[in-house]
Amino acid sequence: MAQNDSKTLQSGVDKKKLPNIFQQVENHIQRKTLGGLVQLVPLLVTFVVLLFLIGKADGMVRHLPFIEGKPWDFMGIGLLTMIVIFYIVGLLTANRIGQKTMDTINRVLNVIPVVKTIFGVTQQATSALTSQYNFSRVVFVEWPREGMAAMGFVTSRVYSTESGESMVLVYIPTVPNPTSGNMALVSEDDVMETDLAVEDAMKLVFSGGIVLPEGLSLARVPRDEDTPPTKLTGRFEIGPS
Repeated sequence: MAQNDSKTLQSGVDKKKLPNIFQQVENHIQRKTLGGLVQLVPLLVTFVVLLFLIGKADGMVRHLPFIEGKPWDFMGIGLLTMIVIFYIVGLLTANRIGQKTMDTINRVLNVIPVVKTIFGVTQQATSALTSQYNFSRVVFVEWPREGMAAMGFVTSRVYSTESGESMVLVYIPTVPNPTSGNMALVSEDDVMETDLAVEDAMKLVFSGGIVLPEGLSLARVPRDEDTPPTKLTGRFEIGPS
């Protein structure tokens, strides 16, 4: 009788363990599948975008009379042609005459109704993408109130001829559209320096805080060595919430 009870108890334990094993296997498969998907999504998106660009470029170029049916009519010739055109335009606009020509074209496009709106928005977007090279460094300033830190880009430095005080012009971009923002003239003693690169900061702005750096350091470097550091000074490990 006791032996039968022991077998019944063991059978009940096995039945309880069996669903747990299935659940663990299911959770393992789900985690690994999701992990693989997360790793492959950027590659798949890049591949699809490249195929789309190549297809669109080929559609515009391969039907031209001097290309269609010729030995150089192959997949990718459109994208290659676009790259060559971009290079030639960049080469021509590198001198004064080419730059003046492009300025004239820009002025004409900026006065045509409808066209000026599309052209203006596109011009602002491209300027935002390339303006990172005009920023000397990334800093943080206490804004809009004390205890809160806003990220900004130093555009230039100014000096007071009377007091000798050094101040910096800081551009505080609007997320996720950095073409608009606020300009602040801040004393260099009140600026918090950081090790964040301009490129990483731009990614942070464009993504609205989704693309985060692994960490960043903040430090106020006052001219007076006896000045204590602020509460925001230190090393911060950043990660998703």
